[in-house]
Amino acid sequence: MTIAVPYENGLVFQHFGHTGQFKLYDVENGQITGERTADPAGSGHGALAGFLSGLGVDTLICGGIGAGAQQALAQAGIRLYGGVTGGADEAVRAFLAGTLDYNANVQCGHHDHKEHGACGEDKHGGHCGG
Repeated sequence: MTIAVPYENGLVFQHFGHTGQFKLYDVENGQITGERTADPAGSGHGALAGFLSGLGVDTLICGGIGAGAQQALAQAGIRLYGGVTGGADEAVRAFLAGTLDYNANVQCGHHDHKEHGACGEDKHGGHCGG
């Protein structure tokens, strides 16, 4: 299993569609066996989903994320755990322990992405991507 987290200064970056770096965690038998960072080659939810898929990522832990990004991840076969805040390492450890506090219905409902193309805030106050 490979888990990706949009990453900035040790924290879960809250704007998936504009993340400049992901932290990747290789996991075997419920234990982290390797960690590395990767800089995405493109921007936007479609490019990021393809980038992550190409790295073998099957799980994404993130903050805010829009519906378009969620769709792209689902099409790439990547499981999403959104609405997460705080430290990236702590979030992955909580996920592996089965105690991750996430929002299965995370959405960006601040405004219509098709009209604005930018990002508002999700219901946790974080930013969405899409």
